Amino acid sequence: MLAESLARIGRDLGDTLFAGETVDETIRGNISIVTLTVVRWVAIVGQLFTILFVHFSLGIPLEIEWMLPIVGASAIVNIVLWRNRQHGPRLSQRRALLVFAFDIVLLATLVGLSGGLSNPFALLLLLPVTQASATLNKASAYALAFLTALCIAALASLPSGLPWIDGPLDLPRLYLLASWLALSLAVALFVWHMTEITDDARRQESAFSAVQAALAREQQLSALGGQAAAVAHALGTPLATINVIAKELVRELPEDDPLAPDASELLAQARRCREVLSTLGRPDADHGYRKITASPLGEQLRSLVDECDRPPVTTNVVVEVENGVDEPVPSLAPEIRHALTNLIENAISFAENSVVLTLRMGNTGSSLTIDDDGPGFAPEILDWLGEPYNSSRRRSGGLGLGVFIAKSLLARTGARLHFTNNDKGARVMIHWPAGALARETEVGE
Repeated sequence: MLAESLARIGRDLGDTLFAGETVDETIRGNISIVTLTVVRWVAIVGQLFTILFVHFSLGIPLEIEWMLPIVGASAIVNIVLWRNRQHGPRLSQRRALLVFAFDIVLLATLVGLSGGLSNPFALLLLLPVTQASATLNKASAYALAFLTALCIAALASLPSGLPWIDGPLDLPRLYLLASWLALSLAVALFVWHMTEITDDARRQESAFSAVQAALAREQQLSALGGQAAAVAHALGTPLATINVIAKELVRELPEDDPLAPDASELLAQARRCREVLSTLGRPDADHGYRKITASPLGEQLRSLVDECDRPPVTTNVVVEVENGVDEPVPSLAPEIRHALTNLIENAISFAENSVVLTLRMGNTGSSLTIDDDGPGFAPEILDWLGEPYNSSRRRSGGLGLGVFIAKSLLARTGARLHFTNNDKGARVMIHWPAGALARETEVGE
């Protein structure tokens, strides 16, 4: 009968806890059910061991007739969570909030039954709210912090008396008030600190995902360029044969032949296909992708400048090569092209009249300086440029992700970036060690 009752309670609790839970919520939730149940089993075993050890081994009387059922209720919730994994592998914000709130109230009840704030284990009240701060959003974390503070205040109002071997141990009221203040302050600081760290980690993860997406897109565009040229080359010969046959049919068939219009249409379409394939084979054609070919570095830089969207701003490219040094003829990797395009567009968007790109090549490596005559970098963000969600254009929607992506992509190629201001505006300096660009090139067609 007891087993059946517990099973029925578990089913009812599961239906209540997971009512209305959608598949999307349980897949995209913040905390894994497996992780949560494992952590809670550790806590349950620890609570049970502590209660039994203190009561029976140390001989300190505890109200185990109340405390053990409370621990049992926590175990039932854990079983319900485990049995309802089929709803999804993760808990949504709302469900996780309910579980953490239950744990806080349960733990506060156990502490209240064993001496209140005079019990040194009251410090464990920080555990659920700290764990929640690392997994839930700020609103949920602060709601649980408020609940914890209420529980601590309730414990402070209870009559003091820590269960002890020779009877209840009464501690000074001032000590209990100090404990209440210390725990409440610790809850607030822990939650604030953990939510800030978690938010920063999520921003970093989002930014790195943007980097990977940008790199994948550039690599895909590069691959499409090569594939288009290969297709144009492979189809050239059979299409020429079709074109010759179509010409012969048009010439041989009389005008009144019912097949004459079809032959003329076939010839027209064959010529159209040849025009399309010749366009695909041109390196400078715009198909929504770029075919990357090897050419002098200065020419590739000018090509990138031409691709950028330019308002009425003059953009000049200056190439300086040391005596005895040959200008590299690489085919720039997609990440370099994407990063440089991003930085060039940034400079053009801020410039008032002109942007100057100076490419220097020598025995020690290659460097690129991008100067504009705009307002320059704000002093308060200069030291933090390249970090995600750090931008002087937040009001217009800029989050600093573009510069972060460019910096991250260039770092993969061995480049070092430095941001500063020149006499007229902003300056971005990029330096590659000798041989770095050669290692990051792709073999052109």
